[in-house]
Amino acid sequence: MEYRKIPHSTLEVSRICLGTMTFGEQNTEAEAHSQLDFALERGVNFIDTAEMYPVPPKAETQGATERYIGSWLQKSGKRDKVILASKVAGPRGVPHIRDNMSLDHRNIHDAVEASLERLQTDYLDLYQVHWPQRQTNTFGTLNYPYPEENQGVTILDTLEALADLVRAGKIRYIGLSNETPWGVMSYLRLAEKHALPRPVTIQNPYSLLNRSFEVGLSEVSHHEGVELLAYSPLAFGTLSGKYLNGAKPKDARCTLFERFSRYFTDQGVAATQAYVDVAHKHGLDPATMALAFVNQRPFVASNIIGATNLQQLEANINSIDLKLSDEVMEDLLAVGTQYSNPCP
Repeated sequence: MEYRKIPHSTLEVSRICLGTMTFGEQNTEAEAHSQLDFALERGVNFIDTAEMYPVPPKAETQGATERYIGSWLQKSGKRDKVILASKVAGPRGVPHIRDNMSLDHRNIHDAVEASLERLQTDYLDLYQVHWPQRQTNTFGTLNYPYPEENQGVTILDTLEALADLVRAGKIRYIGLSNETPWGVMSYLRLAEKHALPRPVTIQNPYSLLNRSFEVGLSEVSHHEGVELLAYSPLAFGTLSGKYLNGAKPKDARCTLFERFSRYFTDQGVAATQAYVDVAHKHGLDPATMALAFVNQRPFVASNIIGATNLQQLEANINSIDLKLSDEVMEDLLAVGTQYSNPCP
């Protein structure tokens, strides 16, 4: 395994991070524990979760992911061996978590206390704002809405609430997720102006099918040291090629849950086929190649992989050992030029 020190922090994370959003939906508690054991054996020291998980979010399963991790932490006694990250949900779409989902002092403090209880720990190494309070382009939406209404809760309000938790020792560092360049720079400006903790990471989608991070956020990452925790590096598994030609593999995520349609546009399917063809041309597994591409990007601190079984998990972790040649990279970049961000 390779490790990377996150700038402006003491965190040294494995370049592969174990994503856990299937725990409690597609994976049982025993399966979750097996994945955690296996990942640690392979050198993964970074675990990412969220209060909203598992996905798709439902009132009856919300929090199960953190509970499964918590029971594993108690059973294994390995809290000091892992870097544990979670997230606070923002407003819009998941009112079953709390009556008011604003990113204000009360909600953030309630969210942390609930997560710590489920995780059976007294601190989080990284605590992330899952998505912004304000209306903006997130989760694949395009065409900025130019909202006129006052959101009520400001970025400074959110930052001050997080700072209280850092001072209390309940979180060590803060991060952002599903953010824009303006949002990241606003957090950094306010942190500096008011002597508050600065965000050290940003967790956004990044894959061969969605390279929108490169447009503006990669420059922010470069100059400000806010590195990417890349999620959906396989675009919900589509870059494995298993959904091509209309295939619906049994028990696969996009077979079970029709809401995951983001990567099945005409351009997305055509680009996926082109990337799979590149992998076959060079004798590579398409999924391993797609993950290796993300692993090698200079702005990526850690690549968040997920799996529903140990075979998938092993293959995904093994991607760290694949270094793509110049010839492969040239072919991938050529496809990226032909199909420019088909699934942002």
